[in-house]
Order: sequence, then C-alpha cells, then structure tokens
Amino acid sequence: MADQEEARRLLAGWIRQQKKDGVERVVLDRDTLRKEAAPAVAAESPPVIEKPAEDSSPLEDLHRKIAACSSCGLAETRTQTVPGVGNSRAKLVFVGEAPGADEDRLGVPFVGRGGQLLDKILAAIDLRREDVYICNILKCRPPENRNPAADEILACSPFLRQQLEVLEPKIIVALGLFAAQWLTGQKKSLTKLRETGPHEYAGIRVYATYHPAALLRNPNWKRPAWDDFQAIRKEYDRQ
Repeated sequence: MADQEEARRLLAGWIRQQKKDGVERVVLDRDTLRKEAAPAVAAESPPVIEKPAEDSSPLEDLHRKIAACSSCGLAETRTQTVPGVGNSRAKLVFVGEAPGADEDRLGVPFVGRGGQLLDKILAAIDLRREDVYICNILKCRPPENRNPAADEILACSPFLRQQLEVLEPKIIVALGLFAAQWLTGQKKSLTKLRETGPHEYAGIRVYATYHPAALLRNPNWKRPAWDDFQAIRKEYDRQ
C-alpha cells in the first residue's frame, strides 16, 4: 500500500509538471507508468488525463443556435445558415439584408459578385475582411433571392440583436434599405436615411449606404457610395 501511495504521489507531481510545460493531453501508458512511478501501479488500467476543453465563445454558441433555427419557412428551403464572418473584436460591422445563392452554398456572407465589390471598396479605404465583421439580417436565403418578408425579419432579428450585443462594435454600416430601416427604426427611403445620417442603434453610430449588389445594377450610385465609405473611414479612425 505504501508503494502505491508513493507511486501516486510521484505520478501527481509528474502530471503537474507536464501541464506547466504546456502539455494539453497527458496519456499514462504502461511504459510511462514504469518510468515515472512504480511497478506496482503498472498492472492497473492506465488512466488518461485530459485538459478540459475551453468554453466556446458566445459568438460560436450563437452561430450554433442559428444553425438549428426553424422559426420561419426559410429553414425548409435553405442549404445552410449563413450567420456571419470576420473579426469578433471588430469595431466596424457591416449588416446586409439576406444571403444569396453563393452564400447559401458556402455558408459565408458576401461571397458573390456583390461581396467581391465590397472587398474592393474595403481595400480602397485600407481595410480587409479580417478587420471587420460581416453579417445579414436574415441568416437564410429567401428563395429566388427575393426581398426579406416581414415575418422572416421578425423571426431572425433577435439573432442580429444578439450578435451586435456580443460584438460591441463602434460603428455599424447598413448595406441596403432593409438593413438601414431595421437598424435606424425609421421607415424612410435609403436616400433619406443616407442624407440624414449618421444614426444610432443602441448607442452605436450607424451609417446607411447602398448594398453592393445595387451598385452593380446602377453604377450611378457608386459615387455617393464612395462618399459614404470615406465618411465611414474617417469615423473609423476616430474610434
């Protein structure tokens, strides 16, 4: 019995040292037992000691809830949910309207032609996707890329609200009419929301501007959109 107690004491000390050295998983096989402890313990079943997995982040937990959501009919037609992507500590968050076909297929927002244009605009103001966070009001694609329905926005908006609470950005950019109206709480045209901004959402500065897909359809809006993004960059530098 004394030999076994001594063996346990030696093993406990060795395990503590392994953890101090950064070993996340300590497996005690027979050879290790013979070397580090005593022959008396080697005949016992070799225990496995693992460092407890770190808790997942609140954002990851929220993304899992989004993936399991069936609160509206879009759950029946989606390929997968598109929760959001980017820097979880970003001070700038972009909010669009809904995923499209490419986003539905890949599970990542703004990866189609509109997303490629957004990447170019970000580069023009010296930012990258890695610097910001990008998401949509709806986390599932509406069939045929139609506009979000009121009941769909109602069902999905709590997820966006929770995302913004977790992210705590300094600036939000609403891309398109539906995002702009939801974030500002004003049922005005996008032109009016652009002209009367910036606005606020829960104390966070909100800029409304054109959705990149709209810029592809109407190049005449690119000039005012560029003015918006220059203002956004100036605000970014102030934060």
